[in-house]
Amino acid sequence: MPHPDITLPRLMAHRGLSSRAPENTLAAVRAAHDAGCSWVELDVQLLGDGTPVIWHDAGIRRCSDGRGRLADLSLPAARRLDVGAWFSDTFRGECIATLDEMLRLVVELDMGLNLELKVNRGRSAAALVEAAVPATLEALAPQRLIVSSFNDEALSHTRQLASPSRLALGVLFEGIGRGWQNRCAGLTPYSIHADWRRLNRRGARAVKENGYALLCYTPNDPTAFAHRWQWGVDTAISDDPGRFQGFLDEG
Repeated sequence: MPHPDITLPRLMAHRGLSSRAPENTLAAVRAAHDAGCSWVELDVQLLGDGTPVIWHDAGIRRCSDGRGRLADLSLPAARRLDVGAWFSDTFRGECIATLDEMLRLVVELDMGLNLELKVNRGRSAAALVEAAVPATLEALAPQRLIVSSFNDEALSHTRQLASPSRLALGVLFEGIGRGWQNRCAGLTPYSIHADWRRLNRRGARAVKENGYALLCYTPNDPTAFAHRWQWGVDTAISDDPGRFQGFLDEG
């Protein structure tokens, strides 16, 4: 079955350019664009009032001036958080981004998006998919979008909303071990996303032999990662893609 005609970049910015700006923010995506990145990887989950926002953790302490659970916040409460000052004073006053705001920016910058559906413990996968996926499909052309997740329910529900020709689905793994193909059954995924530290040659070969694109998260040491290009890795999702530029021809 055909997938969207995606031209994957060799390098993708993880949570925006998260080495240079606070992760999962509008500022991080602008920084990625300014650094020459054509694609970004971002996380989406729901506030307590059902608003989809660009955020990774279940809690807010690590990346804001607040404490508590994201699931307990309404949008007005979330807007009061400073999500930039923890990174540096340069980003003081940065606000949490809603999915709609982020999609508008990605479209404005003509970038591709790998959107990870982040289903933290106790949250509804179906509610997240229904709130986030239709809007994302409407905003972005198929060749500019991958929707990915570790959560099988989220992946299955997403596939029910859009055919393989309309939406590229990415299945997230830590390692590519025995039975990995069982998770892909019925999903018709476009890509497999693996932890680069746990990827081995055999797993990479199996992914490529089965016709999937292979993406790796989150390498930041181009020397340590270098030989994985030879295994057929298509894309490295990095906090600092610029560090890899001089190494790509060696893969």
